[in-house]
Amino acid sequence: MFDFGISGYRPQWVQARSAIAAAHGRRLAALAGQTLHHVWLVWDLDADEWFPDCPVVLAFDDDQVEVNHQKTDDLSVTFSSIDLAQPVVWPTSDGFSLAWRADPLPELAALHGQQLDHAELLEWIGGTMADGSVAVGFTFTEGQLTVYNALDENGLEFDPPSQEWRQHALDG
Repeated sequence: MFDFGISGYRPQWVQARSAIAAAHGRRLAALAGQTLHHVWLVWDLDADEWFPDCPVVLAFDDDQVEVNHQKTDDLSVTFSSIDLAQPVVWPTSDGFSLAWRADPLPELAALHGQQLDHAELLEWIGGTMADGSVAVGFTFTEGQLTVYNALDENGLEFDPPSQEWRQHALDG
């Protein structure tokens, strides 16, 4: 299994909103009320930019949620499996120089210290080839973060979900 060069990381790929909700809904819902300490991204040190192939890690009071997308419909949600103190060593010959960075984007830094109101699953219904892809949305006291499938890598959105997303509440 491809581990993205992250020691101990074992993505668990799931497709379809109902399967993702069954596998992870309760634990995602249980994050409500916790404080976000950091959002960690893997940073390409040579290009000085986010490396969106690797998981997005949200560190809360009592748990760490790790969200990753691949292909057009694969979503992996894992919890507290990544040791952020360990180096990222990309396991191919591409020669990327990578490292974890906490809150490297201003929008992520603005979420630091905020309480999570709720997490939800978002299903794309925009009438494109991405229809049915699932994102994870996090609504904070004063802000929003959606980690979505940007066609074989992660994408980040900081605005409330648009009408192209069908919102699905999670039961806790």
